[in-house]
Amino acid sequence: MSENPSDSSRPAPAPAASAEPLPAPDASGAAPPGSGSPEAGTDPADGRIPAPASAPAGPAAPGGPAAGGTGQSTVPEPPKIPAYAQQPPGRPLRTDPWGKPQPSAVSRLRSVKPGPVRPGTLWAVLATALLSTVLLGDGIGLNMLIVALPAAAGAYIAARAAGRRLRPWSAVWGIGGLALLVVPALRDAGWPTFLALVSALALGSLALHGSRSWLGVFLGSFGLFTSVFESLGWGVRGVRDRMEGSRDRYGVVLRSAAVAVVLLIVFGALFASADAAFADLLGSLTPDVSVGDSPWRIFLGVLGLVGALAAAYTAAAPVRWDRATIRPGKARGRLEWALPLVVLNLLFAVFLAIQLTVLLGGYDKVMAETDLSYSEYARQGFWQLLWATVLTLGVIALALRWAPRGGARDRTLVRGVLGTLCLLTLVVVASALRRMDLYVDAYGLTRLRISVAAVELWLGVVLVLIMAAGVFGPRLLPRAVAASAAVGVLAFGLVSPDGLIAEQNVQRYRDDHSIDIEYLKGLSADAVPALDTLPEPLRSCALADIQRGLRDSDEPWYATSWGEKRARDILGDWDPGYRTLACRGLSSGDNGEERGGGTYDPYDPYDPY
Repeated sequence: MSENPSDSSRPAPAPAASAEPLPAPDASGAAPPGSGSPEAGTDPADGRIPAPASAPAGPAAPGGPAAGGTGQSTVPEPPKIPAYAQQPPGRPLRTDPWGKPQPSAVSRLRSVKPGPVRPGTLWAVLATALLSTVLLGDGIGLNMLIVALPAAAGAYIAARAAGRRLRPWSAVWGIGGLALLVVPALRDAGWPTFLALVSALALGSLALHGSRSWLGVFLGSFGLFTSVFESLGWGVRGVRDRMEGSRDRYGVVLRSAAVAVVLLIVFGALFASADAAFADLLGSLTPDVSVGDSPWRIFLGVLGLVGALAAAYTAAAPVRWDRATIRPGKARGRLEWALPLVVLNLLFAVFLAIQLTVLLGGYDKVMAETDLSYSEYARQGFWQLLWATVLTLGVIALALRWAPRGGARDRTLVRGVLGTLCLLTLVVVASALRRMDLYVDAYGLTRLRISVAAVELWLGVVLVLIMAAGVFGPRLLPRAVAASAAVGVLAFGLVSPDGLIAEQNVQRYRDDHSIDIEYLKGLSADAVPALDTLPEPLRSCALADIQRGLRDSDEPWYATSWGEKRARDILGDWDPGYRTLACRGLSSGDNGEERGGGTYDPYDPYDPY
């Protein structure tokens, strides 16, 4: 509907009181002829009735200004925002040198923008910070699990508020991470404790992200650190929003807490001075906070606060690391792909055939032909076989990347060639472990030897998982490999490696009277039960340094491991006294070195001395 051009110069007559209602605007939003008002008026130039200032600008209708018509608004449309620049409100965009908005890589992978912080999350983060300040400054033990529980609760509350459901694999990662924190509470040795803490952090990050691909599981293991800076602003906004309009309520809570603390201090001090037993109980339960270590405790409190806040932020808005994909490699032809792998399989088969001959013919024949001693033969090949296992896993990964993908025949070829390689590599793993066993029988068990043997055993588990994936499908393989690593670290800590080392060396002494006291005396308190069975003066020489360390330690119950407590119960107030004077007179090594047990080998690559 449009106006008559011949009447464009005449103003529209005012409607009478008895006239019919004004007609409604047409679909384009322009008023029909005769519907103008004194406020709207007409354009003296072309007679078009302009749109009201508050009317939204819409697309040009047929016959409007864009098409040469006269019945459409002249207000221009706002520019359209390209898809790459669309971001949630409040999140700044990065720009390139030409000013084009570019969101960060993590922002593109993050699923959603988290909502406001729930009060339960804030209280859980505050509890984590307070527990970190009070407990972690005295050492590591059960307190790691105590600190982790409120942090996990805060992350769970944030995830539920964001509408996320607890999935089975997330539950597996979360429970596994908490289980790994039991290792510091059980073992006094620092090296399995460190492995358990690192693995627990990786599993917790995986539980928050829920990754399933190879790259997703790898990046998700330490992806928690990408949420640290964003979570700080999220937490500050949450505290500010909660404080507005609730200052009186929080004031009441703070005043009540302050009064409660004052009452506990006053009456606790009175009761402690009245009864010595109550004073001892109170002293063992309450943390010993001094002014000298305040900066360290404040740092631990801030670390706990930031960690718990980052965990809650990640739970509410995880980064979808599975979206970061790697382009698959170019598929190769069957001959080009299979020929190198078949040659490698033949090499493995020849090597293993010789190993089988050695096993059946005995080591005496090998030592006679190679002029190698029993221990030298065992030591010579372990590291080479370990590296052969690692390199084989790399070959399998590259072979899968460039494998032919033409159809069923190609899949059968890939499964047959790589399955054979995995099976032959498993035999290599068994040969390497056998050589390590022979070497341990000759020279004893050490921390490095038990560690590399555990790694070799885990590599064998990975090969079994790869073979299972070739049969049942590779969908669960990345998470299965990560779970096997976590189970291995947990088992490694639970079996007490220092205790195993002490037990094996004590048994060797009973069999052939060979022992390395200088090495055993450097073990942790986990080795005390086995070393306590040695005869004197070996017992005193092995336990003197450990007993001295236990006496100098005054860690509270939450920072004391079960291994350390058991060692205290065994040793008590025992004092080695003059017995340690005989430590220097123990037998020397094969090459004249004063090593205490006659087992020192100067060419031993595993010996830490």
